[in-house]
Amino acid sequence: MRFLRGVTLAALVAGAFGFTAPALAQSVIEEVVVTAQRREQSLSAVPVAVSVLGQQTIERSFTSNLEELQALVPSVSFRTGNTTRNSALTVRGIGTISFSVAAEPSVSTVVDGVVLGRSGQAFGDLYDLERVEVLRGPQGTLFGKNASAGVVNITTQRPGEELNGYINATYYEDNEYQLRARIGGPLTDELRASITVLNSRFDGYIDNVFNNETVNGYDREAIRAMVEYDVTDSIEALFIFEDYQADNDCCADLEARPSGRNPDSEAAPSGTGLDLDQRRVDHDFETRTLDSTTAFSMQLRADLGDYSLVSITAQRAWDNTEFREGDFTSIAGDSTLPVFGVPFQLHDIGPQEWRQFSQEFRIESNTGNAFEWQAGLFYWNIDSERNFTRFASCQNNGGQLDAAIRNHIEFTLDQGDPTDQEIADFIAANDITCNANDIVDATGFMKTEFDNFAVFADGTYAISDTFTLLGGLRYTVDDVSFSHTRRNNDPFGRRGVGVRPRFGERDPDDPTAPPNNQSDTNFDGSTDETNVSGRIGLQWQFADWANTYVTYATGYKGPAFNVFYNMDPDDLAPIDAEESDAIEVGLKMTFPFGLFNFAIYDTEIDNFQANDFDDSDGTTITGFTNGGTVTTQGFEFDFLWQPTDNVSLTGGAAFSEAESTRGAPLPFAPDVKVSTAISWEFPLPGGSRFQLDGSYIYTDEKLSGNIGQEDENPFLLPDYSILNGAFGWYSEDERLSFTLIGKNLTDESYTTTYSGDGFRYQIPRDAARYFGVNFRLAY
Repeated sequence: MRFLRGVTLAALVAGAFGFTAPALAQSVIEEVVVTAQRREQSLSAVPVAVSVLGQQTIERSFTSNLEELQALVPSVSFRTGNTTRNSALTVRGIGTISFSVAAEPSVSTVVDGVVLGRSGQAFGDLYDLERVEVLRGPQGTLFGKNASAGVVNITTQRPGEELNGYINATYYEDNEYQLRARIGGPLTDELRASITVLNSRFDGYIDNVFNNETVNGYDREAIRAMVEYDVTDSIEALFIFEDYQADNDCCADLEARPSGRNPDSEAAPSGTGLDLDQRRVDHDFETRTLDSTTAFSMQLRADLGDYSLVSITAQRAWDNTEFREGDFTSIAGDSTLPVFGVPFQLHDIGPQEWRQFSQEFRIESNTGNAFEWQAGLFYWNIDSERNFTRFASCQNNGGQLDAAIRNHIEFTLDQGDPTDQEIADFIAANDITCNANDIVDATGFMKTEFDNFAVFADGTYAISDTFTLLGGLRYTVDDVSFSHTRRNNDPFGRRGVGVRPRFGERDPDDPTAPPNNQSDTNFDGSTDETNVSGRIGLQWQFADWANTYVTYATGYKGPAFNVFYNMDPDDLAPIDAEESDAIEVGLKMTFPFGLFNFAIYDTEIDNFQANDFDDSDGTTITGFTNGGTVTTQGFEFDFLWQPTDNVSLTGGAAFSEAESTRGAPLPFAPDVKVSTAISWEFPLPGGSRFQLDGSYIYTDEKLSGNIGQEDENPFLLPDYSILNGAFGWYSEDERLSFTLIGKNLTDESYTTTYSGDGFRYQIPRDAARYFGVNFRLAY
């Protein structure tokens, strides 16, 4: 590894300083095409704030998932959870962070025209990408209710008209690799197909001192197959199948501040503050996620002369199983003393499965007319089932054992209300204890169903050669239902840390009344909502190379329930739908040698759906509630400059202020985020070339917790800067390349998420310098 580090660093330095810079003769850029309005258009013509990562940008950044790609888009942030289902995206500081199975995201993720019910389905490896578009602000008119904050629109590569393919191999330090292979092209004059396979593996970068193993790695494999079929001269069909399997021993929370739970451990942090150099855990239960996705979609497009009909039918199945170390130490649950004087055990296992069906019908006018329009119908059904079992130390720091045995004798054994002596005799006769090493468990069984129906229309009308009216409406009908059953599995119904007893507390005003049933729940509920959202605006093409626009848009995210393992009667009320109002003014300029996009915005969100942390029960319980009204406002810009055929610079910045009406900043909403990248080609004799790629990313400090807790040190994550680089050789026809890669060249450590309890943090792989190599053979 020292050799790899040395060669890579030397190559990056040589690439930066060892070649003569070409003269800055301005070059002509290629048109950037997006589908931000559900049809292909030039980026400069779309009256929406859009950031675009094209295939070349993605390949040259050597990023493989949304967590890495979001660093290249200033308006986007990523919240890393213990599992993909608990991770989340935010756009302009707005996003839904929830552990509830009856809640949905406010940043929609769309893959090849199919809206994903939960963004976590897209948080694995991304491969074979054509482009990734990030649409900022409410986009519900065309993309639906989960787009109230924005959309991440992912388009994968089509089979192609000619035989094509590649083999791509990337290897990084610490035994991390990714292998990809693809073949595509025509099978007949009317039929084209492609198949792409992926295999990636990483041993991890966190040392577990309990068993001397490395964790926070992964083992993944996937296959995607596409078939394009020209049914007739006017009817096209596209079939996509994908299967993705992942075994991630990730993502363990690090004790980055002293917890006091095991101060003698080798994994105890250094000092008294935030230890960003922490890369050790001391866990006797491995945090792990098993992901399995199977997806099929069918798209039909029929050209009917003046308009086209589009149908997108999709079925997706996502299974996600979470294994979580919740006591964060290896000595918990060993002691024969009661908690909380000694560490307690808390281990969780939670499988969940989603089944999603969606159908969209859309009719579109042809482009090039004064009036361009599209309208459609959308239906979406998601069934989800989850069970969650917690294994935890028995809790008896306040007489809970006697209370549990009293209820057990009276209500389970039906022997009447026992005396204190009878309770003591029962405990002694059955040799019952309630210490840290007595493990009790309970299981929550949860089921949810979402039904969504919508009708929508959107269009533009050119009232003159320079002015265009914009408008659209969407009518949405939502229905959400759930059921929840929790059973205490202990034979005596004892309470544990985070495990509620079989029977709850008695009414102090009526001690003869039976206790409220806290654990063995049997809840169900449903709610429905209708909404009309839309947009209106004006676009002014004041020059051949520039236009400006102003839009007013409303966003909507459907109602929810706080359905989770520790759900109680206070959580039965529906969480109101989230609604937003947004004003945006944008400027788009296109030059022969580059482009520049600017947007200023002001958005207000009512009934903001937010996390709520509760530590009153001895362990952190994360709830979900309406957080009142919040606002986000600011400005952002993107640019592309290609001063010569051999040099291109891209970048952007976002300056935002996302806060509650009380002035408290929102989680995962940095005030400033900057990203810029350079690509510099150095031609060689014979037609091949060297190429230097570099990127710089700055993220301002941000909050990671409840609204209004910015003054509590654990919730405030420090700012950081990242410098990445790559230096490669490319053959004349670009079919063969070899690249040396350097990540985080300045070796700056940082954290992306505060997870709770005053000490738990997520520190990513990219928070340290490492090097790699890439080999690519295309044909």
